[in-house]
Amino acid sequence: MNKRELRFIYTKWFIAISCLALGALIVLGLRFFTYQPDTVHYHANFALYINGQRVQFRGIQYYTDAEMCTINNVMTPIGRAHMHDNVNDVVHVEDHAVTWGQFFANLGWYMGPDFIESPDGTMYKESGNSKLNILIDGQNYTDLGGVANTVIKDQDKLLVSFGDVTAGVLEQEYTAIPSTAHHYDVTKDPASCSGNQSNVSIHERLVHMF
Repeated sequence: MNKRELRFIYTKWFIAISCLALGALIVLGLRFFTYQPDTVHYHANFALYINGQRVQFRGIQYYTDAEMCTINNVMTPIGRAHMHDNVNDVVHVEDHAVTWGQFFANLGWYMGPDFIESPDGTMYKESGNSKLNILIDGQNYTDLGGVANTVIKDQDKLLVSFGDVTAGVLEQEYTAIPSTAHHYDVTKDPASCSGNQSNVSIHERLVHMF
């Protein structure tokens, strides 16, 4: 093989390697500049009734500000599911696989299959005709073991009603829950916990490249 043939082969290999390297750099550059963190932010509606009276969740302890969502850039339990701005019927879900039980625990209420406990320790437990009635999206979950371990889905509507309640009253309580989750889905939320993740660090972008 003469020098001319060798130069031709080397040139072909050089062009091929250069093209591969250039292509890899383009792909890595796109991954670097277009990277967005895997954020979650959707909404659901709910209401809680105790013996026919709706719990209003009055007090700042029930509502979350953006600075409460993370500690050292790690999302807190309350950051995963919470309420904002004194709106007492909208759940803001900002992480994967958050359950209704976890949301209520963030409010200081604890749910079981046949009871619910208030922040002051009052236990509302099934007794006689009084029981924990639950509806999600119109489906009755009362006798299905509760919803503490049920994942909150986008635009869910949950009713939790403890007491001696007729089917007609349950229907009225459920109908009274606003259907505003979709509105919040498509409206910018200035208090969003996931909004804090919009400023992606150089380190995060470099890790995502590879």
